[in-house]
Amino acid sequence: MKIIFTSLSLFLSITAFAQINETDSVKKLKEVVVRGYYNNQPLLRSVSSVNLIDTNLIRNQANTSFISTFNTVPGLRMEERSPGSYRLSLRGSLLRSPFGIRNIKIYIDDFPLTDAGGNTYLNALDPQSINSIEVYKGPEASIFGANTGGTILITPLSADQNRISASITAGSYGLFHQTASIQQKFKNYSFNLMEGYQKSDGFRENSAMERKYIQTNHQWNYNNKGNLKLYAFYSDLNYETPGGLTLAQFEVNPKSARPATATVPGAITQQAAIYNKTVFAGIANDYQISKNFKHVVALFGSYTDFKNPFITNYEKRYERTLGLRTFVDFQQQKDKLKFNAQLGLESGATKTQIKNFNNNAGSPTSMQAFDHLKANQDFAFLRVNLDIDNKLLIELASSLNFYKYHYKSFFPTIIATKERKFDVEIMPKLVASYLITKELSIRGSISKGYSPPTIAEVRASDNTINNNLQAESGWNYEGGVRYNLPNNRLYLAANVFQFNLNDAIVRRLNANDAEFFINAGGTTQRGLELETSFWPIRNSHSFLNGIEIRSSYTFNHFRFKEFTTGNINFDGNKLTGVPSNVAVSSLDFQFSKGLYFFAQHNYTSSIPLNDGNTAFAKKYHLVELKTGMRNIHLKKINLEVFGGINNLLNQTYSLGNDLNAIAGRYYNAAPGRNFYFGTSVKL
Repeated sequence: MKIIFTSLSLFLSITAFAQINETDSVKKLKEVVVRGYYNNQPLLRSVSSVNLIDTNLIRNQANTSFISTFNTVPGLRMEERSPGSYRLSLRGSLLRSPFGIRNIKIYIDDFPLTDAGGNTYLNALDPQSINSIEVYKGPEASIFGANTGGTILITPLSADQNRISASITAGSYGLFHQTASIQQKFKNYSFNLMEGYQKSDGFRENSAMERKYIQTNHQWNYNNKGNLKLYAFYSDLNYETPGGLTLAQFEVNPKSARPATATVPGAITQQAAIYNKTVFAGIANDYQISKNFKHVVALFGSYTDFKNPFITNYEKRYERTLGLRTFVDFQQQKDKLKFNAQLGLESGATKTQIKNFNNNAGSPTSMQAFDHLKANQDFAFLRVNLDIDNKLLIELASSLNFYKYHYKSFFPTIIATKERKFDVEIMPKLVASYLITKELSIRGSISKGYSPPTIAEVRASDNTINNNLQAESGWNYEGGVRYNLPNNRLYLAANVFQFNLNDAIVRRLNANDAEFFINAGGTTQRGLELETSFWPIRNSHSFLNGIEIRSSYTFNHFRFKEFTTGNINFDGNKLTGVPSNVAVSSLDFQFSKGLYFFAQHNYTSSIPLNDGNTAFAKKYHLVELKTGMRNIHLKKINLEVFGGINNLLNQTYSLGNDLNAIAGRYYNAAPGRNFYFGTSVKL
């Protein structure tokens, strides 16, 4: 409790400084709303546990990574084991995610970025390709299908004005990031075309990264009732993977890659890396059938060419996804009652071809395994929303989820096509919010989460198809309060929740360091999330134009329940990979003439590295600074110059630990103190 009260005091006391120009001031004065895929809803009245990361928050962070931006959200944890290697967790464990993202559904624009097999290549995106992010925490987003962690909605760059822009950023460890985009708006048609290139030598040995990226989106309002929208991107990403270190290796030389042992070569010798080429496209039609009815249909597809030379094998994977999302929206208002409902379905199929070879210094040699898998994930959903007297919001929703996969093997044993079909699962949700005053609201929710095993878990790196895995499921109980003064001068929010998870899917490693997954029991996850933003000075029209204070605090009391591995019982232990306390606070000064100064502090408590809680990563304090000047006018050119420092205190810490690693190779060292500077121009 002492830790909690200390963190709460820090949460309420830290100050921040900010600068805003006239245009941004107008934006800030508007009521904050969340899109929620269907319609705009005031954040104050939202029935969901949702956070909005808008353009004003994004631009204060370094533009080369999502890490600092995402980690400002209480309950969300993002890690990066090496440049480009993301892991993401919403109110839960990373036990299922040795790398990548699982158990969270991510949409970009109107299209699922998460494929039917459960994988999401968020690292394929350029950080500057997005406009805003909405984070829905917990399994209350049943309208987005099977997950227990939550849902993230990404809005890409828009084309709401005519503009040409470009940016260049350079920094420590060979960092270079360049983008260029053009936006054009005509009478009934608008488009955006953006390209990006990023490279880094990395902080550690064997951790270089390179990404080539191009994105486009188009919208055609073909009449006053309908519009057609196209979104597409191509990403060519490769990054080296240095591998985990033991504590002794980490303390002696955190920059080193995983060394060789008497029986296994090291990461450098095996040229361990990820090569990912992904193309993604979606087209959506939105048509207002009548005053009350609207129909939306979206088609989407992707193709991924994925290669992974690893210590013990060389994997080649080819994935093709095709899907459909459609729904009918009905809205009606009578006196003081507003009624809104959506009925729809989402269907997706992902075909995966996986080949594993022996790895000879980065080159594939003799074959180890060859399999084909196809995942089908479908769900129908119904959502009903009642708004009574603009005070009481009641939402009833549920989805009916279908999941199955087919598989066949060609090597080393031939297995004819077989099917595994999971039971149909219902994910109900009942939530409500009530506006006590114009500034204060309360909300509560009961919801069920469900998450079947992903293809990467069914067919893991041990090269066997595991048909014994069951789906995770559990109930979430939650309450919250929000307070917002006019003009968003002061915003406060608090959430408390308890999530009881059954049949938890967890990662294990065999003696050859190959991974496999099992259902090991359950967890009880109790949490508290707080956030605040405050403007003590705003639009003063003096040298100090504005000051903003932002803070967030997360308390996680996550424990194993009836959780066993073999004959070992881990009941009551802390959930592996989850810190108990995280506090993030920022200071944002906004001066006249476009000058700004931004500072952010992240405190993360110790993290259990194995299920037995016998090893912990130490707590750390991260301080980041950014300063610059916006709106430097050179004739028709609008120029910004900026510079920043990451890890100002030069902390030695691990970001993206290898959990339950063999021989204690838990640690992936994050960069020490590093610098960046850059400029952007707009025409």
